[in-house]
Amino acid sequence: MSKKVVAESPLQRNSLASLDQKLAMAKRCSHEGVVAGAKAAALATIATAIPTMASARMLPWARANLNHTAQALIISTVAGAAYFIVADKTVLATARKNSFKSPSSN
Repeated sequence: MSKKVVAESPLQRNSLASLDQKLAMAKRCSHEGVVAGAKAAALATIATAIPTMASARMLPWARANLNHTAQALIISTVAGAAYFIVADKTVLATARKNSFKSPSSN
């Protein structure tokens, strides 16, 4: 039951092509954000896991108070924050760069 949009005038054809182009650009921007966010999350996981696990083994306070669940929570929170911060910044930067590249016809 999908409706097929048929362009009746040249103006409508241009607007449909413009919408397709904008959709493709948005998909590319979001994909770049996902890739950059995943890289940042992987790096943040490693950078957080090493000192967290080392301190849980060496420091008396951490040994007494940080069980495995707490260590995992610390590491995953930092990884999630890094993912969303970097992905958001990448998507915004890419969108800003593309908005200056092609002027809008609005």
